[in-house]
Amino acid sequence: MESSLFLYNTLSRRKEKFEPLNPPFTGMYVCGPTVYGDPHLGHARPAITFDLVFRYLQKLGYKVRYVRNITDVGHLEHDLDEGEDKIAVKARLEQLEPMEVAQYYADRYFIFMEALNVKRPSIEPRASGHMIEQIEFVKKILASGFAYEVNGSVYFDIEKYNSKFNYGKLSGRVLEDLLANTRALEGQDEKRNPADFALWKKAQPGHIMRWPSPWSDGFPGWHLECSAMGTRYLGENFDIHGGGMDLLFPHHESELAQNQAALGHESVKYWMHNNMVTINGQKMGKSLGNFITLDEFFSGSHASLAQAYSPMTIRFFILQAHYRSTLDFSNEALQAAEKGLKRLFAAFEILEKMVARDAGAGMQDHGSRITAIRDACYEAMNDDFNSPVVIANLFEMVRIINSVNDKKESISADDLMAMKQTFRDFVFDILGLKNELSGDNSEYVKGLMELVLKIRQSSREKKDWGTSDQIRDALQKLEITVKDGKDGSSWEMGK
Repeated sequence: MESSLFLYNTLSRRKEKFEPLNPPFTGMYVCGPTVYGDPHLGHARPAITFDLVFRYLQKLGYKVRYVRNITDVGHLEHDLDEGEDKIAVKARLEQLEPMEVAQYYADRYFIFMEALNVKRPSIEPRASGHMIEQIEFVKKILASGFAYEVNGSVYFDIEKYNSKFNYGKLSGRVLEDLLANTRALEGQDEKRNPADFALWKKAQPGHIMRWPSPWSDGFPGWHLECSAMGTRYLGENFDIHGGGMDLLFPHHESELAQNQAALGHESVKYWMHNNMVTINGQKMGKSLGNFITLDEFFSGSHASLAQAYSPMTIRFFILQAHYRSTLDFSNEALQAAEKGLKRLFAAFEILEKMVARDAGAGMQDHGSRITAIRDACYEAMNDDFNSPVVIANLFEMVRIINSVNDKKESISADDLMAMKQTFRDFVFDILGLKNELSGDNSEYVKGLMELVLKIRQSSREKKDWGTSDQIRDALQKLEITVKDGKDGSSWEMGK
């Protein structure tokens, strides 16, 4: 299959023509969430970014196997933390089994992704379900000589690996600088080098999540799961590996090194990274405490929000920026996105009702402009998935629609069909937007309320009465009354 698609490869630091290893089949692996809390805007961005990639590759005719993992164990090395896994900490605080926490927040993640119209990947493997593959991967790295075992833990030997390969080639880091700036944490003096990362950690007596291995009862290092599951489902060589830029180092750098050490070659042809979401120029994240959850966006319950924002407003806001640029949150930017989205779909509503008007020889020719706009949309997508340029071109089509409608201009049936097809292809199929203005809006309101009540119900089941009451009170301000009964919750408009 011939493709004119170019994408930016983080590894080569340039745009490259997309040529899959085994066309028309394409393999894509994207790092998914760590399920110990509700997803926030920073989680929505990679989900929507790679949903756009997934949709466009399918539109081009590729048969895509999209794998996005769920991290439900082994997240210590990311934080250089001597304590417990984040999921285990949450489980201890709430007196739950760790897998109860993982299941609860994984389910919540799926609910929010569905609201954002993010397609489910082909496969969503969990780290806890692939211990055999991860242990086998560690064995291969040990056999290659690039890892060592000490006191029941196994570490990747970065200095030895770097003597033959280049640890830092993906992120641009220099090993000497890493070694100079990495401090040895208390209790980690068993490592040959403070920068060495864990492939397998021996569990301390109080550690809840543990599995048997040839070295100890313990748990895998964070980086290991993606190496094991990516190659398990996509093969030793696959096309695209994606994720947020915050994963570039150390996660993806270490993953690349693990694959080289275990398999004798790198596995990924194209590395893709979306940029960060920021608030006042600072990265949004749980560790900084400056995040706003999607639940709070949809309900408007966060103090920083001037109003509630619909899932499609959030999606449109994210797509208005190129995935490799930073995206700064503000109420003003979201309100502008909301207005733009309404304008886009208002034009589509006009377009759907518009009929061809034949004015004979004097008919205006809109065909060349429509063709140019459609071509420009494809050119933008082929230029590293440039969604903001696609959106700008769609608004050029909005001008044609409004002009024809306002001035009662003539338009041919072919031109009308071409505009409708362009809208369907780019707005719905590729950008993945859903029309919130359809009909009398009742179906959209019904669907959104079902989502809100589902989120509230899961909070009640978890005895999170604060969140439950917050959602109820926010709905009351919108004159929506929630009634709780033995068969679940119902709602009605009006006071």
